[in-house]
Amino acid sequence: MAAKSAVLEHLKGVALFSGCSTKELRAIAKAGEEVVMTAGTVVVDQGQFGREAFIVISGDLTVRRSGRKVATLGPGAAVGELALLDHGPRTATVTCDTDCTLFVLDQRHFRSVLEEHPQFAINLLAQLAREIRDLDRKQFG
Repeated sequence: MAAKSAVLEHLKGVALFSGCSTKELRAIAKAGEEVVMTAGTVVVDQGQFGREAFIVISGDLTVRRSGRKVATLGPGAAVGELALLDHGPRTATVTCDTDCTLFVLDQRHFRSVLEEHPQFAINLLAQLAREIRDLDRKQFG
């Protein structure tokens, strides 16, 4: 298992957490846990409901949407982060290509961090707005 300091470094690289202070990142690191998944394991399954997100600490994963490969992810990538915010269905299936170490953060613990650190919630909203604007620009120019 990676040390908490290594988890903290990975969290710093996650776009969703880009506005976090070191104190907020430590709270996030404390709120989650590491898991090891073997190659071939389905991390999230499109259409299923989830209540947790995963940050890739080590290993490679493939993202498929409606059976079509759309991305390959590696260390520092986030998977399933929308589940931290709502109870909607997963938008893609993500499978471990190799043995992976993932940091898992569930919705309940994530919300506790938001309540303890209201500035983090404001920064999170700003980051989500940036991502929506980027997607809008890509889609509509």
